[in-house]
Amino acid sequence: MQNLSREEQIGLSRAIIQMLASWGADAEDQIQVLALPEGTPLRAMRRYRDGMEPLPATEEVVERIEHVAGIADALRTTFPANPRARIHWMMTPNRKFANRPPIQVIVEGGLSGLIAVRSDLDCVFSWERLATPA
Repeated sequence: MQNLSREEQIGLSRAIIQMLASWGADAEDQIQVLALPEGTPLRAMRRYRDGMEPLPATEEVVERIEHVAGIADALRTTFPANPRARIHWMMTPNRKFANRPPIQVIVEGGLSGLIAVRSDLDCVFSWERLATPA
């Protein structure tokens, strides 16, 4: 995100906030999912969503943005002709996640939830993650 212009950062921020909202995450959930600083006011989320400023470029926020973008990309690959199916998949209980919707896994699990959902959708990400020594 640091290599992007301010306008690109703002565009990416808007897209990420809109994506999370389309999956059913409210502003409080978005703050939690993106690991925004403690005490981030809800009005800040409006500024990000409305393109007034970019999300903070901290290492943790950038990592989570990358996972949200990776999940969105994997959903586009899985459901290329049906955008509504992407949203439906994120909001429908899934037996792979103990009958919880993937968005709930993400909200409750934070980074580990993002990784779990992305790993389920994106086999290349999952393979690379397993092949990388800890």
